Amino acid sequence: MERNNRGGDKFAGRRIVTIGGGSGTFSLLSHLKKYPFNITAIVTMSDSGGSSRKLMDEFRRQLPLGDLRMSLVALARNGALWREVFMHRFERTDTSSSEQGGGGVGGHSLGNLILKGLQDINNDDLLLAIEDAQELLGTAGNVLPVTLAQTTICADLEDGTSICGETDIDTRGKKHPEALSPIKRLRLMPEDAPACAQAIRAIRRADTIVIGPGDLFTSLIPNLLVPEIARAVRESDAEKVYICNLMTKHGETDGYKASDFVNEIHHYLGARVDRVLVNDSSFPVDVLKTYHNEQSEPVEIDTARLARLVPNLVVEQLRLEGDSLARHDPERVVRALFHTEDF
Repeated sequence: MERNNRGGDKFAGRRIVTIGGGSGTFSLLSHLKKYPFNITAIVTMSDSGGSSRKLMDEFRRQLPLGDLRMSLVALARNGALWREVFMHRFERTDTSSSEQGGGGVGGHSLGNLILKGLQDINNDDLLLAIEDAQELLGTAGNVLPVTLAQTTICADLEDGTSICGETDIDTRGKKHPEALSPIKRLRLMPEDAPACAQAIRAIRRADTIVIGPGDLFTSLIPNLLVPEIARAVRESDAEKVYICNLMTKHGETDGYKASDFVNEIHHYLGARVDRVLVNDSSFPVDVLKTYHNEQSEPVEIDTARLARLVPNLVVEQLRLEGDSLARHDPERVVRALFHTEDF
């Protein structure tokens, strides 16, 4: 439900485009929908694991549905039941493991199966399936895939090797606690994947474009690897905001300072953003210990270098307090995004 407050009234109808995927985008959209914005979520299509992988293996030309489903649920307004239906995951059984064929529903997200069913009903048109899902969920905005082409992301490492597949890039730090070769370059196959036309239109009409929060190399940059998307963002008159990560991630951003995150966004965007949000909250000892065990550390704010990279730097307490994980507080993020305490 939209809130009646000064901040909401002030920004009523403002066109907000988010670019990302995963849990960070889910959290932000879940909060943005409380206000009278005109929201479009542009979602990465590089997922290569879980229920999405099973559907792609079973149905030729099927695109990954997981990040689309998450964003649809985040924007849902039609009560808890529909959200629970779309988020329900069937329990995995021994006979449903991918190694044994994976023909059953074990391990599948019900929301992914519903989206697949809607796609079949609409003669394999994913955009029409998303529109139907938006109607079922009563979403507070639109969700769009960054591309309708089948794509794969590959990370070229400094040691000359490469890793292909979002899941393998995302999980290599968990599988290998030792020191790992840094990512030198992320690339998309095919490199000329066409952008979703509706996504381009949304970017061109946006008042504010928000990149993040999310994993740098698996949730954010894959969107910017679609050439038309990066170009549309560069050419847009909208204010462009990047929300920096709270923690580094082993295998992807080891040793990164805030400016390193920003430099990567600038490199793949081909231009600088207008504003960067970084967190200066401290973390409880138990949270730090949990992440230290995973070889992750709080992102250091190197203010002097950041100030040379972006015209507007926002350094605020953005961590969600009382949480056992290091996550952004979506309410604080929205306040920082729109320079207001009225939300």
